[in-house]
Amino acid sequence: MAKMRIVLCCAGGFSTTMLMDRIKSTIHESAKLNDEDFELKAIAADLLDQEVDHMDALIMGPQVAHKLESIRPLIEPHHIPYVIVSQEIYGKMDGATVLKQVLIAKRKADLAREAAEGTN
Repeated sequence: MAKMRIVLCCAGGFSTTMLMDRIKSTIHESAKLNDEDFELKAIAADLLDQEVDHMDALIMGPQVAHKLESIRPLIEPHHIPYVIVSQEIYGKMDGATVLKQVLIAKRKADLAREAAEGTN
C-alpha cells in the first residue's frame, strides 16, 4: 500500500494537531494498520492550496465547515475525498472515529474512480 497522506485543516491548526495526534495513536495501537502507511499533517485552512498536490484525503474541523464551498474547487479536480468532523466527535477528540470516516471516504472515492475508469 502506498503511503496515505491525510491533511487535517481547521481555523488555526492548533486544535487539529491534537486530533491528528489522536489519529496517530489509533493507527499505532491498531493491529491492522501500520504507522508507516500514513502521513498526517495539520494546517490552517488558508494554507490548503499549498498542500492540495500532496494529499490523498482531507479532514476538516467543524470550525471550517462553512469554508467547504471555497475548498471544493481546490480538491475536486484532484478527486480528493473529504470528511467534515462533527462538533461532537471533534469535542471528544475521537481520533478512531475520524480515521474510520476518512478511510471509508477514501475507499468510496477509489471505488468510484475505478468504476469511472472502467466505463471509459
